[in-house]
Amino acid sequence: MALGVLTLSLSSGAMAIAAPAVPEPVAEAAAAVVEAPAEIVEAVTAEAEAPAPVLLAHQAALELDGAGTAWLGTSTALVLLMTLPGLALFYGGMVRRKNVIATITQSVGVFGVVSLVWFVAGYSLAFGNGGDLNSYIGGFDSLFLNGVTMDTAHSLLPGIPEFLFIAFQMTFAIITPALITGAFAERIKYSGLLLFTALWSLLVYSPIAHWVWGGGFLGSMGVLDFAGGAVVHVNSGVAGLVCAIFLGSRKGYGSEPIVAHNPVLTMIGASLLLVGWIGFNAGSAGAANNLMAVALINTVLAAAAASLTWKIVEVMEKKKPSLIGVLSGMVAGLVAITPAAGFVDPKGAVIIGLIAGPVCYASSVWIKKLLKYDDSLDAFGIHGAGGLLGALLTGVFATTTINSLSEGANFGAQAIGLVWTILFSAIGTLVILVICKYTTGLRVTDAQESEGLDTHLHGEAMDHA
Repeated sequence: MALGVLTLSLSSGAMAIAAPAVPEPVAEAAAAVVEAPAEIVEAVTAEAEAPAPVLLAHQAALELDGAGTAWLGTSTALVLLMTLPGLALFYGGMVRRKNVIATITQSVGVFGVVSLVWFVAGYSLAFGNGGDLNSYIGGFDSLFLNGVTMDTAHSLLPGIPEFLFIAFQMTFAIITPALITGAFAERIKYSGLLLFTALWSLLVYSPIAHWVWGGGFLGSMGVLDFAGGAVVHVNSGVAGLVCAIFLGSRKGYGSEPIVAHNPVLTMIGASLLLVGWIGFNAGSAGAANNLMAVALINTVLAAAAASLTWKIVEVMEKKKPSLIGVLSGMVAGLVAITPAAGFVDPKGAVIIGLIAGPVCYASSVWIKKLLKYDDSLDAFGIHGAGGLLGALLTGVFATTTINSLSEGANFGAQAIGLVWTILFSAIGTLVILVICKYTTGLRVTDAQESEGLDTHLHGEAMDHA
């Protein structure tokens, strides 16, 4: 009996040793591990049931297109390169040595002003939804980029983050008034330029961009403008012509030689414009796809064709092809193909380029001389005339084999769009010039113009005697 009790006691002791009591902290940890999956499930369920973010009228929920986003980011950098340093050097090489710094500084000033105007209100007015007035102007919902988040896209490009879409379109808004500066080079006050740029960007550029690209009435009626023939080039060219006439000619214009001080500088700038224009046109496809590819090849072909035909006309008249002439022809081709780049095939692009060379030459040389206005660096002669030509020929050569949106394209619709653009740009520019004249002033004094804007406006010079 005692042996049995002893045996039972030993067995119980063995059992106690084999299964010791679990410490309380360990038990709690084990229970937490068991309960964790349930908590995760609840969190995922709650996230799935959370209400979708509230979107503004122009927005869509972002469905990220990685390749398209990478390409548009690259294109944004390329288009910004067009203004700084591309256009700055292109214009800077064509003015006289005493005005080089002032001319380049104008492009820098435009960059600064327009970037902030676009952030404050320009984007909202151009690409926002204006409700009952949306046919004519965007809304105020996105002032200071309110409502733009990491998860929003513009409904035009739902695969692209809206912040990137805003930046891409901002580079277009920057270069457009920068192009205008070529019309009044060597005679405008810097303060007047900055005020003009701010008002013009907000009151002229943004509405026209909305009409064509932002859901306005011109886009709705079938006006085709792939990358800015009307919005950028006709708009800036017409504004430049109004500015040139309003400010009057430079001292000595028509009576003494006014010679470009450094064609090589202009060549560097033009080359940067050519490369940047690939982002300008091919980037406007909004994706890394076959439309981007055709817009790219069309851009290069049109530039090449126009550079040759400009050269031919120049040789016929002056017996020698100038470097600045060949470069101007190249830019003319780039301008003319801009509205058509994603609507025409390469054959159409070559034809547009071949026509653009002589047309822009005639506008920059013969018509300017005939009408006696001083469009200093041919803002209207190249951008105005080239943009008009390209926009009209888009209606002729657009084909659905390239872009389904070409369905119904016609010369008449393009012409109507251009009439609206020309009238609004001309009247708006004139009103803004009057405002600037009686506030900051516009034109430098005769003494400042004679001595040079570099030293008088900026206290700098290319060299010192």
